[in-house]
Amino acid sequence: MGSRNSWAGAALAAAMALSACASDTGLRDAEKLALYQSHAGEPVGSFRFFGSINGWTPLGDSALAVWTRPSEAWLLSLQGPCNDLEFAPAIGLTSQMNQVHARFDKVIAQGAGAMRLPCHIREIRPLDVKALRASERELREARVQEREADAGS
Repeated sequence: MGSRNSWAGAALAAAMALSACASDTGLRDAEKLALYQSHAGEPVGSFRFFGSINGWTPLGDSALAVWTRPSEAWLLSLQGPCNDLEFAPAIGLTSQMNQVHARFDKVIAQGAGAMRLPCHIREIRPLDVKALRASERELREARVQEREADAGS
């Protein structure tokens, strides 16, 4: 597990370096995706799903994080661009017998009566939610320090 932690540290450092170049306060899609990928485990075939999504975060047009419980989240990589994902007010997941399967199930962006095409799930990876939240907090604190240093100079 040491190599995974060193890889996660390197990815976090890269995300922080990239974020230093950004002038806005939020992370860009590529930065967010790199951060989430650095806290994702090995791919799994499926996860348990009882029809309720606790939250979700779009990570560009071909990935998203889905929370099934406050402390349980999954990084879903999609088979192609899912153009409606970033602007959808809600999403749905298909499942069979309370399981969402990679290569079989889909993410469906939902919104104002428009017919949306389903986005096929290519890969599922569990997220280390606790470590992810700690890294996000570190990035926010680093940005605040950068802004304070820039304001003081």
